[in-house]
Amino acid sequence: MQSVFSRSLNIARRSVSMRQIASIAALPDTHQMLQNTCRDFANAELSPNAAKFDRDHLYPAQQIKQMGELGVMAVAIPEELGGTGLDYLAYAIAMEEISRGCASAGVIMSVNNSLYLGPLMGFGNAAQKDAFITPYTTGERVGCFALSEPGNGSDAGAASTIATEKGDHYVLNGTKAWITNGFEAEAAVVFATTNKQLKHKGISAFIVPKGLKGFSLGKKEDKLGIRGSSTCQLIFEDCEIPKDSMLGEPGFGFKIAMQTLDAGRIGIAGQALGIGQAALELAVDYAQKRQAFGKPISKLQSIQQKIADMSLAMESARLLTWRAAWLKDNKLAYTKEAAMAKLAASEAATLCSHQCIQILGGMGYVSDMPAERHYRDARITEIYEGTSEIQRLVIAGSILKEYAS
Repeated sequence: MQSVFSRSLNIARRSVSMRQIASIAALPDTHQMLQNTCRDFANAELSPNAAKFDRDHLYPAQQIKQMGELGVMAVAIPEELGGTGLDYLAYAIAMEEISRGCASAGVIMSVNNSLYLGPLMGFGNAAQKDAFITPYTTGERVGCFALSEPGNGSDAGAASTIATEKGDHYVLNGTKAWITNGFEAEAAVVFATTNKQLKHKGISAFIVPKGLKGFSLGKKEDKLGIRGSSTCQLIFEDCEIPKDSMLGEPGFGFKIAMQTLDAGRIGIAGQALGIGQAALELAVDYAQKRQAFGKPISKLQSIQQKIADMSLAMESARLLTWRAAWLKDNKLAYTKEAAMAKLAASEAATLCSHQCIQILGGMGYVSDMPAERHYRDARITEIYEGTSEIQRLVIAGSILKEYAS
């Protein structure tokens, strides 16, 4: 079933050069139409409701279904599997516009696109794709990604969740932590150790539907930001899963996780750009209207310097994000560039949301204005899918290898 966006565009596919993506005006028509569609939707359906989603910790179910109808819940999934059939540049653009309206909707979209559908598309067999991709492209269902554990943090290779082979099935035991979409997800990509002796090479990936005996959820976390998305633990206690639940081959789990996170960082960069852009636009609007010393505060050099710094950070991060997406779309190495994009965009979001509050002053500190929500939402973008510290290690490691060769 084609999305609304796919039908309206008839998917006019074009190759995108780095020169083209150097300017927003030079984006292909397909991408500009997607950007406008997502921005209109965010203005109409997300921005007016984002404060309520945040305040009430409310999952935006209706809006997620509408996003499925637009085609943004499965942007890079082929049309024959129910997706929109576009590329990662389109995904990054859509992520920014959706997150500009509501960061919670943005992360729900990101997890479903890159962390759940991504590894299934890359490593699933035909039966797995049919059962666990197509039903998850419409917004009616979402999936999640279960890698982190209470004790492993950034050490993705230290999986204490165990999958023990028994006859025609595996038995899962362990706990996964900080799982976005955990409460609403109807299936999870789960990473577990199948061979302790091999350490990270003994980790395998499985697709596990909700509802199995021995599969339960922990409490819903009360978070600083992105409170319209759920975060919880997935608990496995002698949970039996069929052998054909495995993604790829035994021991492929660490490879699947790392490739998935590389792609996912492009999505989180897009989310951070959306948060930062919303903060920048709010700050500029307020500065032009707020009077002090007989003139708009936008006339003050100190305010202009803040706006200049915010805009510079945003444009720089946006181009890094589009470059990483372009490299992925053209099947070129992009691990370093994705880390750069995620690092730059998340730090730009933190900078812009911080400076937005400074420009708004007291009005920025109260919940009547969205500035404080942008500030709270921005913080997580420097933590999940690899902290800023991890991104710097990835970047430095890549550069040292380049110079050594």
